[in-house]
Amino acid sequence: MAAASGVSRATVSFVLNDDPHQTISAATRDRVKQTARELGYVPHGVARALREGSSRVVVLNIDAGLEGHYSRSYIQGLDAELAAHDHVLLVRHGRHTPQSTQQVLDVIAPRAVIRFGETYLTGRELDDLGGGWRDGLAAHAAMQLRHLVESGHSVVAVALPDTESPLAATRLKFTGHAARNLGIQVPRTFVTPCERSACAEAVDAFLTGAPEVTAIAGFNDDVALRVLMALRDLGRRVPDDVAVIGFDDNGYGAYTTPGLTSVHVDAEAHGRLSARLALNLDTDGLRPPPARVVVRESV
Repeated sequence: MAAASGVSRATVSFVLNDDPHQTISAATRDRVKQTARELGYVPHGVARALREGSSRVVVLNIDAGLEGHYSRSYIQGLDAELAAHDHVLLVRHGRHTPQSTQQVLDVIAPRAVIRFGETYLTGRELDDLGGGWRDGLAAHAAMQLRHLVESGHSVVAVALPDTESPLAATRLKFTGHAARNLGIQVPRTFVTPCERSACAEAVDAFLTGAPEVTAIAGFNDDVALRVLMALRDLGRRVPDDVAVIGFDDNGYGAYTTPGLTSVHVDAEAHGRLSARLALNLDTDGLRPPPARVVVRESV
């Protein structure tokens, strides 16, 4: 390949390994890569792993209950950025024990293992300490609540899923902080069963016991959509009687009547940032677009 490209063996190695510490012109990189394609070069994964001390696989652990628009866009960015640097993404869904994780480490010897949500929860990798008050979960929980307050609602409830979520406690803590900052009482919570009639009963029981509540913030869009259907089944008007806002804008809220207002977070840049951090690459210029409230008719 070096002879066909007209460069040294070292240069070929630097280009094929995408060495960030070498200054090689774009023209030379393109020429080497084109030669590799023409010659049908395919890296030997096992040999490369032995030489580098790890494979070119990056493992992402994502716990059950964290799937949604944020996770999809995060994985899309993570996968694309890793592929651009000749790495492969392996996503592990579900619950992960130390033993199962060690098995992966022993068999694959991955370049890195990433815990999904760590950047979003802590804000640490976004230069935003303290739970992500600038562009993390704390900021977006506050955005959801602030939209309700700015729309005239001072007594708000939070609807939770009926399955355990690793984010629930942290999310409610941030919502409580936001409520105090906004000068309203900390929202009460209730659980929304997945089954339609049970959900309607839960919503009815909660609102009967808390008639002062005028708005419900869904833990995510799935929960908010359950609440919308329950309110419709109960004959309560949205938003005239009760306003509803979702979180994570999964797209289905655009097709309901009324349309579901939600908080939209594009996490592709978060995923790309995690990829570069895992590979020890420069992260300059990677800033996610700001989250926003997608205003529809439910508030």
